[in-house]
Amino acid sequence: MDIAVIGAGVTGVTTAYCLARDGHNVSVIERLPEPGLETSRANAAQRSYGYVYPWADPGMVRKAILWMWTPKGPFKLKLPPDIRTLSFLAQTWRHARTPGLFPANERSLIRLGSYSRECFADIERQVPLAFDGGHAGLIDLASDAKAEAALRALMPLLEEMDIGHHWLGADDIYAHEPGLRRGGPVRGGLRISGDGTGDCHLFTQALAAHCRAMGVRFLFDSEVVDAECRQGRVVSVSVLPREQASGRDAWSSSAAKTLPADAFVVCAGCQSRALGRLIGQRMPIYPVKGYSITAPLSDEALADDVMAPRSTVIDDRFKVVITRLGQRVRVAGFAELANFDRCLPASRIDTLKEAVDMRFPGVAVLDKATPWAGFRPMTPDGPPILGRGKYSNLLLNTGHGIFGWTFSAASAEITADLVAERTPAIDIAPFRPERFLR
Repeated sequence: MDIAVIGAGVTGVTTAYCLARDGHNVSVIERLPEPGLETSRANAAQRSYGYVYPWADPGMVRKAILWMWTPKGPFKLKLPPDIRTLSFLAQTWRHARTPGLFPANERSLIRLGSYSRECFADIERQVPLAFDGGHAGLIDLASDAKAEAALRALMPLLEEMDIGHHWLGADDIYAHEPGLRRGGPVRGGLRISGDGTGDCHLFTQALAAHCRAMGVRFLFDSEVVDAECRQGRVVSVSVLPREQASGRDAWSSSAAKTLPADAFVVCAGCQSRALGRLIGQRMPIYPVKGYSITAPLSDEALADDVMAPRSTVIDDRFKVVITRLGQRVRVAGFAELANFDRCLPASRIDTLKEAVDMRFPGVAVLDKATPWAGFRPMTPDGPPILGRGKYSNLLLNTGHGIFGWTFSAASAEITADLVAERTPAIDIAPFRPERFLR
């Protein structure tokens, strides 16, 4: 089959790989000049297969109201909020209040994450990729009794879902992460032993290069501006160079390149909502903004290997994720509702620097840190949108929120299964697009 994949982030490229592996002729359409330049560019670097949760969390909705007014709090809302932001908040609140929805979604996401770990292992066995990846586990710190109680409350579910985990006391925390500041606020922590790390951008670019060698065609700096649909199928999409597409009055149908295909897969992250409007497919995806810094390890940390985190550490004070990537450290945090505002406030970056310096003093050269802000494609309930769209040959693989890196391998495999009319390895009913038609 000839298949067009829209989007060359980690989800789109991994999907292209699975489809090409199955023998399809694959074209990938990407509005930016290279793979992995948007949400995949500098995310938190954690592949937290066993430690995932839905966005519409009743408890977090209440906490967010307090965090919004805390200067260094992890949740931010641009004021005054625009109509799209208010609509997203209203939908989130409705899903958070739906009885039984959060625990059901949480279990579904853990199943998806566990399956993704298997799929990543298959990819890494089959394709030699260098992306500073590993599977040394994740530790979520507890600074006080309240934080400990909250983490311990998660353990019965992890046990039920067969996720490898155990509680660490303070001494065990320091044994696992000897670079942590001694005497800091550490009461204990929850360790998820099978979780992983990796530079999503490096992975995406390396896998894209492998896809090219497999015959996958990439159309960069290209934007889908229209689609032709007939008799329940998408027949073709119209593609323009990005600079022409940016001015809607500047292009005509005769200027666009027509790309026909037997099937189309939407993996366009935060741009999926706009693509959906072209074909009448509702995808209520909101760009939840996050921030990160990537800094080189200090000379002291390079000389003394135990100074840097061995894997991923989550700081409960700032709700910041600290991950080692080879000779670098990635620090990421915040959930900000500001639509597509790309500004980089110094206060956000300063908070990330403060968080890593509090937990791992002297580990990184922070004055050489590279700041980044990007958008996670979030659905109002939290699970991604996976499955067939309103047309028989339209596949949707988008809306993964903060777990796109984590879920990408599984959602790509599921999409390949649907194209081949195979039954996916896990139940995808919780992720189907139809849930937003109700």
